[in-house]
Amino acid sequence: MTGDDDLQHAAVALPTAIPCVTLNTGHAMPVLGFGTGASRAPADLPDTILHAVRLGYRHLDTAAMYGTEPAVGAAVAEAVRSGAVRSREDLFVTSKLWIPDARPGRVVPALRDSLARLGLAYLDLFLVHWPVAADDPADKATHAEFDMEGVWRGMEECRRLGLARSVGVSNFSAAKMERLLALAAVPPAVNQVELNVGWRQDRVREVCARHGVVVSAYSPLGAYGASWGSDAVMNSGVMHHVAAAKAKTVAQVALRWVYEQGVCFVARSFNKERLKHNLDIFDWELSEEDKAMIATIPQKRACQGDYFVSPDGPYKSLEELWDGEI
Repeated sequence: MTGDDDLQHAAVALPTAIPCVTLNTGHAMPVLGFGTGASRAPADLPDTILHAVRLGYRHLDTAAMYGTEPAVGAAVAEAVRSGAVRSREDLFVTSKLWIPDARPGRVVPALRDSLARLGLAYLDLFLVHWPVAADDPADKATHAEFDMEGVWRGMEECRRLGLARSVGVSNFSAAKMERLLALAAVPPAVNQVELNVGWRQDRVREVCARHGVVVSAYSPLGAYGASWGSDAVMNSGVMHHVAAAKAKTVAQVALRWVYEQGVCFVARSFNKERLKHNLDIFDWELSEEDKAMIATIPQKRACQGDYFVSPDGPYKSLEELWDGEI
């Protein structure tokens, strides 16, 4: 092999560099994360995560509820051992507080449990998964009033103890964000919400932008194929038209649109080719005409959260759960 061949081979082997945003804690978070939430994660999930790291993914998103924390931890350990990354510091790991532990006094122990499952000393980001408290999420009789201030004080303690470098929330409406920001001694760094071309979250984004909170999108492709998912992204005639004109996939156009909104995102795929395609969104742009067409896509929330609504619970309607943002 010639010297030129060596250089060409090395260039191909280099992982894609994913841009980062700086959180209000001063820590850098990659804008693209590898999501591990799935009803049926593959048995070889640690290998798939490791493959993603070798491609260039540096943000790994998990949650106590997903049951994937052990797989993420195994992949992190192997990535360091094999030299895929130099050290644990090169990876950004997010996990989330599940509903039974969303109560004062349970937050710090829950994070310690997550860290034990991950085999890590700290998280880069710890999120309140939902503004819901219930001993058994499936049993609406156990649903209780969500003590936002009490839970947030626990999240602040997680950061003070060094167990989480940044703390934030998920599935918080604009109104709930305003309430939280009014009481927080340590403001949330991130609000992770459903966000895509079919559900733009304009009100949430405006509140978060005003207060320096980064918005992170889950289901940027509309959770297409999930039982609760939407086809507003992947089956959109507009998106197919834009994708064909740009010689990109619909998924790439959808992810690029999110990125151009200044929003971070977590994309879940266990397909190695799609993992590569999801990285190919940072060196091209949507035109003003493209964005104008995408703006015509009808808006509808896919992740309704109706399983948290009960006549006897704290949220008696979807309007109450989302503060009218439906």
